Amino acid sequence: MTQAYAATDFTDRGQLNSVQLNVVTLVDMERAAATKSLEGCLYMMDNSVGGVGQGSDHLETICKQGQVINWIIRPIDMHRGADGTWPPMPKINNIVFLDIEKGDEDDVAERRIMTELKVYGAPDRMRDQYTAVYYYWAGAVMSEARPGLYRYRLVLELEKEHGTDKLYLNSVRYPSLRVLPV
Repeated sequence: MTQAYAATDFTDRGQLNSVQLNVVTLVDMERAAATKSLEGCLYMMDNSVGGVGQGSDHLETICKQGQVINWIIRPIDMHRGADGTWPPMPKINNIVFLDIEKGDEDDVAERRIMTELKVYGAPDRMRDQYTAVYYYWAGAVMSEARPGLYRYRLVLELEKEHGTDKLYLNSVRYPSLRVLPV
């Protein structure tokens, strides 16, 4: 779908996912650790109808007021290494919504956009060749959130290859939610 289509009033509201959306982010852990940056290391996609930027780090997800969104994050490489160890895992530490109305995208939004659900349920932590393992962050769009575009920054915690140290990085380009009225 084209960006012009996504940015206009979405007339096919019946096709919007009724309960939950998933935003999946793949992280190039090796590159992020080497550069200590997420520049060119994030690949995002979602199951929204009409969103743009699939496969990029500036995904625009189409959602509606009150909708639950699950941000799922995984490393690109999910295979056990030759030495039998699993690759390091990324984790979403926080999602920070930005105040673009002030013209400075680094300012944190003063109004709440989401009700944070964090992790709910029990993600499977056992790693084997048949079970997908990942971290996720979940939230519900506030029912009183004004329709519009909301940019956000991912704050990620990355496991390092060796040792117990963690690397904390912020997304450089900002993905966004386009909230439509119910």
